[in-house]
Amino acid sequence: MNYFIFILFLSFIIGCSSQKKGSDQNPDDSEIVNDTIRIANDELEYEIIIFEPGFNSWLVTQKPRGYYSQTYLEQRNRIFVTNYNIRANNPTQYGPDLYPMQINYEYNVDYGYEVNYLLYNYFIYFQEEYGQRLR
Repeated sequence: MNYFIFILFLSFIIGCSSQKKGSDQNPDDSEIVNDTIRIANDELEYEIIIFEPGFNSWLVTQKPRGYYSQTYLEQRNRIFVTNYNIRANNPTQYGPDLYPMQINYEYNVDYGYEVNYLLYNYFIYFQEEYGQRLR
């Protein structure tokens, strides 16, 4: 039985004012609740949601924020996203359980440090937990 409950969802909602929060909110609104991580930036209008049992407890054992540069994280995430999306596009070869949907990560968008840090670490966790190689 596959315990993989992962949904990574990066969507750009353009022109949807109902998704925006008040201007008094921090544009990088990161929230960790149990094993669900939500990262949002209303100015860029995106949201990432990661549901993964065990990810939060694993994350605290990793290199702290600030250890890697944002440039390093962006470069690694580009590679991980590209390889992940190749697999998501080939469900008969790689299986739809581990790769349920593509990740819309635009290389020319500055998502900020926090998004790149959490996405990078999720990919590391994903590879370790499920024996995958996205390098």
